[in-house]
Amino acid sequence: MMKNVITLTSIFLSTAILIGCHVATQLPEGSASTANACNVGTVQLTTDFPTGRLGKCEKHSSNEFSVTLVPENTPINSSPWYAFKLSAEQETKVKVAIKVEGYSHRYLPKISSNRKAWKLYPFKMQQDEMVLEVNASVSPVYIAGQEIIDNQYYVDWQNKLAKLNKLAVEPFARSVQGRTMYKLESTQPNNKEWLVVLGRMHPPEITGALALFPFVETLLSDSDAAKAFRDRFNIIIVPNLNPDGVELGNWRHNTNGVDLNRDWNKFQQPEVKAVDQLLESIVEDGGKISMAVDFHSTHKDIFYTMPNDYGMEQRFLVNNWLNKLDKQYPNFSVIQKPGNNPGRGVFKQYVADKYNVHAITYEMGDNTDRGFISRLANDAALSLMETMLKNNDEKH
Repeated sequence: MMKNVITLTSIFLSTAILIGCHVATQLPEGSASTANACNVGTVQLTTDFPTGRLGKCEKHSSNEFSVTLVPENTPINSSPWYAFKLSAEQETKVKVAIKVEGYSHRYLPKISSNRKAWKLYPFKMQQDEMVLEVNASVSPVYIAGQEIIDNQYYVDWQNKLAKLNKLAVEPFARSVQGRTMYKLESTQPNNKEWLVVLGRMHPPEITGALALFPFVETLLSDSDAAKAFRDRFNIIIVPNLNPDGVELGNWRHNTNGVDLNRDWNKFQQPEVKAVDQLLESIVEDGGKISMAVDFHSTHKDIFYTMPNDYGMEQRFLVNNWLNKLDKQYPNFSVIQKPGNNPGRGVFKQYVADKYNVHAITYEMGDNTDRGFISRLANDAALSLMETMLKNNDEKH
């Protein structure tokens, strides 16, 4: 019997999606613009918050609007992001029709009153338009393609980790627009081997972030397995590689209009170049990159890997890890998709070519149940630690 995969139904059964605390932050220069045709009148659609993005907005009546989502530049992966705040001077039903210019919809609408708890919002598709009818009032609601996880969320999360786990959190680079990029390190004086964890190259890929958080928390936990792992391996985490894109609500790129996960062979973007230099400095100091995990989102749950015959060290490391994880979930398939394309500039290829070790692209489905994402990430971290500690792949 084929294993069942988590489907869209499971997320519709969830009444709320909780993603933790949010602390508002002042918008720096270069934040998403609030200038659009729908930010005046008795009913307003605005984007005056981090990640806010509306595209072209047109008012047809006091309570009817059309929105056209427009990418930061083209060509681009079809991942149209939207996030706006809706309010009205008095209670009224508002109709918002959302379409995409030149591309197709990817993200289902979600609503929140506080940017903390989110739930799916019903909509109708009328040809290529996603039509929402929302009860608006003086108390604003937020509507977005996915839950909002902004730059301040990462700062709060990593500071909390630092306090609980004696984790070193340090700025190490600046983005194109000058936003701080942070690295998180867990080290022991005599450890030479390093596990690398990256996240948020692509701003709308929220389910990747929702997997990275529990994955990292498990690596840094007080469990016996995590302590044993950290006694041998150092860990370095760059959880938010594209802070400009996150702030601006970009579909995919940084503010130079570049897909960061296509720049790991050119190293033209400061965000990518900074991580490359960071890993080089580890090796120059006598360290060894042993494994890397890069978190993303796509339409389904899948793990993009390097072929185990590519000539890397510990040939079966990833196979052993993901096969072990698969056995823990009889009703879910841990899909491995090996691939090798040296000219494409993706992170996993870069790690394999430069350091001769495994790296994977850990992809969570856009609509995968959020509770399941967390459970899987926890078990994925545990099984990875166990597999790396055994270091017995060549015996299989």
